[in-house]
Amino acid sequence: DTSGEKVAQINALSVIQLGDYTFGRPSRITATARLGQGKVIDIEREVKLGGSIHSKGVMILSSYLANRYAKDQPISLSASLVFEQSYGFVEGDSASAAELCALLSALSDVPIKQNFSVTGSVNQYGEIQTIGGVNEKIEGFFDICDSRGLTGDQAVVIPQTNVKHLMLRADVREAVEKDKFTIYSAQTIDQLMGLLTGREAGVKDAAGHYPEGSINHLVQKRIDELNTLRKTFADDYRKGKRDFSRKNERTR
Repeated sequence: DTSGEKVAQINALSVIQLGDYTFGRPSRITATARLGQGKVIDIEREVKLGGSIHSKGVMILSSYLANRYAKDQPISLSASLVFEQSYGFVEGDSASAAELCALLSALSDVPIKQNFSVTGSVNQYGEIQTIGGVNEKIEGFFDICDSRGLTGDQAVVIPQTNVKHLMLRADVREAVEKDKFTIYSAQTIDQLMGLLTGREAGVKDAAGHYPEGSINHLVQKRIDELNTLRKTFADDYRKGKRDFSRKNERTR
């Protein structure tokens, strides 16, 4: 999709190399989030279509969520990430920023603009890191948008540290100069989510609370709800076992 908004769906960018020829290919990433035990499932890895570097990037997402939203408590979350309609091998961590954004969208229920495409690696602290093939990735998304008709709101977001590596085709530069296509850069996940959703990510105040209605507030609220729900299930399970034991004692 290159228009509209979707919850837990994002356009990511990858590079394919065939001999001496390299080109970018946009991919759709989707995420789900539900009650669980703090694990983010890499579906590509589970079906042996994902490499170890890609899986490392997905594992970093679990660390980011726990460090940011559940430092003093367990994180009762289970999530899944997948490249939709991808039937080849997936390797590298340059989609980890996009995967994290899809996951935050799933938790906050805030939609992501589909006229954007994203590339970038992310670390445990939410900082966007340098990736390879930045020019080919931008051109790959541009080609799809151009074939459908440039609307002026289509854009790619790249790591700030990759700006110095830009050396784009003449038609892409021309479209940017005429405001028909845009290239943004971001340094943090908060900046990235702000661009993709048009909503403030939110910074903690002195009391440790995020602004009401911000993305981080909604994510924190959902994770707290999942933790409460898990505790309720655990209490009900223990109560059920006690009641069952008492019933058996009376029966005997």
